Amino acid sequence: MTRPARVVIDHSALQHNLSRVRQLAPAARVMAVIKADAYGHGLVRTAMTLTQADAFGVACLDEAEELRAAGIRQRVVLLEGFYNAEGLARAAQLQLEMVIHHDYQLLILEQVRLSRPVNVWLKIDSGMHRLGFQPAALPSAWRRLRENAAVAEIRLMTHFADASDRENNMTREQLQVFDSACAGLQGERSLANSAAVIAWPQTHADWVRPGLMLYGVSPLDGGTAADHGLQPAMALLSELISVKHLRQGDSVGYGAQWRCPEDMPVGIVATGYADGFPRHAHTGTPVMVRDCEVMVIGNTSMDMLAVDLRKIPDARVGDTVELWGPRLPVERIAQHAGTIPYEILCAVHKRLRIMEKNGKD
Repeated sequence: MTRPARVVIDHSALQHNLSRVRQLAPAARVMAVIKADAYGHGLVRTAMTLTQADAFGVACLDEAEELRAAGIRQRVVLLEGFYNAEGLARAAQLQLEMVIHHDYQLLILEQVRLSRPVNVWLKIDSGMHRLGFQPAALPSAWRRLRENAAVAEIRLMTHFADASDRENNMTREQLQVFDSACAGLQGERSLANSAAVIAWPQTHADWVRPGLMLYGVSPLDGGTAADHGLQPAMALLSELISVKHLRQGDSVGYGAQWRCPEDMPVGIVATGYADGFPRHAHTGTPVMVRDCEVMVIGNTSMDMLAVDLRKIPDARVGDTVELWGPRLPVERIAQHAGTIPYEILCAVHKRLRIMEKNGKD
């Protein structure tokens, strides 16, 4: 018998969200970031849906190889670049583009002989201090690439540390650092992630790199996708597999940390932390049973969780449960779990059935 826990991916929502990016940044080209299995939505599935994107961004060669093996021919950019000469040669063979962020990559490019020149994205560390050349080192790195016969086109990029906070001046400061560092250097510019696409239009430049917003999740602090005209592309659904009528004082779940304040119905949902529902989503985390919002009670188990059914006393085995989705934004679940939507989406387990839909049917 098929377990009721399942993930529904809405292709029309993905396409809508890409269109929304283009509305917000009409003069920029779009690199759709689909790394980490497209944030849990399926790498190849998402790429085949977002064919109107101008390029795809992935973390590593393995992800790019999967796209090419599936017949994806769009531009693919390795956001961490290559790690060694073998990786560079393979990337060139697959006609991939790559981020250059460190001296060792410049050295490899100068030493290796490639079958064809590669396009590169030269990354500037404008303040996040993760990857990228320091601003003072940028002109030298750019010249070395420009003089290298193994390099075709050069683009300039950076990444924002806190664009999700409209009140933090750091994004403006990073933009100033980037503009100053790139002054006089030729090449298209790329700065904006999802948060900057929405909140910082002055950063759109030639290319934007949306990730989270493509999946219908707000990249800004506070609020949900609907605030920005986005549609959730994933729903985690299951069913009630048990309804129990417990007495005041009865405990629920591992550790007996939650006790019934009165006689009450309790539902058991066939979803747990092994499916990707966060174990640290504490009592009070919302879920939808049929059309009623109820709350998780007690500790989430590996394959099950308990919910308070006092708001819907006629609930029965087989009723549909939405853990997150169009009616229950994943942003709310993340807030209750003390984490971010990225982590929750990426944690969805492969054992779940995937169902796909188009439109509102």
